[in-house]
Amino acid sequence: MKVRIGYGLGTRNATTDPDRFDLLVDSLERLSFDSLWLSERIGGDCPDPLVGMSYAIARTTRLKVGMSVMVLPGRNPVVLAKSIASLDRLSKGRVLPAFGLGIADSAEHQAFGVHRKERGAWFNEALPLMQRLWSEDDVDHDGKRFTVRGVTIRPKPHQQPLEVWLGGISPLELKRVGRLADGWLPSFCLPEQVAEARTTIEAIAEEHGRWIDPGHFGALIPYRSDDSELPAPTKALLARRNPDVAPERIIPSKQRLASVIEAFVDVGFTKFVLVPTNEPDHWDEELEEVASIVKPLES
Repeated sequence: MKVRIGYGLGTRNATTDPDRFDLLVDSLERLSFDSLWLSERIGGDCPDPLVGMSYAIARTTRLKVGMSVMVLPGRNPVVLAKSIASLDRLSKGRVLPAFGLGIADSAEHQAFGVHRKERGAWFNEALPLMQRLWSEDDVDHDGKRFTVRGVTIRPKPHQQPLEVWLGGISPLELKRVGRLADGWLPSFCLPEQVAEARTTIEAIAEEHGRWIDPGHFGALIPYRSDDSELPAPTKALLARRNPDVAPERIIPSKQRLASVIEAFVDVGFTKFVLVPTNEPDHWDEELEEVASIVKPLES
């Protein structure tokens, strides 16, 4: 299985102007990183994923683009399926769709117009509909939220199938991955945690007559690019998710990235997205250093 390493921006980033974003994208392409992943937060300092992905695609010829993740509840699945299919077609298959329910934040829920308790049901109906629209014509669907008759979107994606990645590690999230996803990309996890959770995902997939490619298991790995203190929201997340684990095990230093990735590879994970918790002043210098540490691990 091929090890591939991408790079991502969080929701609280300083790369919000063309000079910094251009340098980030150009450096990732020049250094042969696999992909760029953009997060979504209405109230965060981050570009809209589809806009940022389109911008990056237009500047590059090889770099893949993904979202980590795009909020699905609140969006029209037919219109979104058309947008993503168009971008995949224009990029000749360089789009990596990844969706989520969104954070537990009342302001975000207002922005998307979906009550927190309704997000899961919305997601579970919308994603399968989008997957059908990417591969079928004249789609009929009767659901609690959407009803369509004879709907076809064109152009179809360049990739057939257009594979969807999901994250999350709670029991409900693992079941959703097993039922609906083509790949899994959890975050803020340890190798032993994801190895155990993978067995659950594969069992659920088998129950639903599905199979997930063994090469489509990965992890989003946050890392410290310098000695700055971790942001308060990151500390709070670590305290909730892994209260008994030292933060440096979940968010390693830049120098430890190779050993952390190797530990994930040892339990069968091969796709990685690195995200700095503190953005560097100079993207080209940061990415050259990170590439020198992690690129030898690719196969």
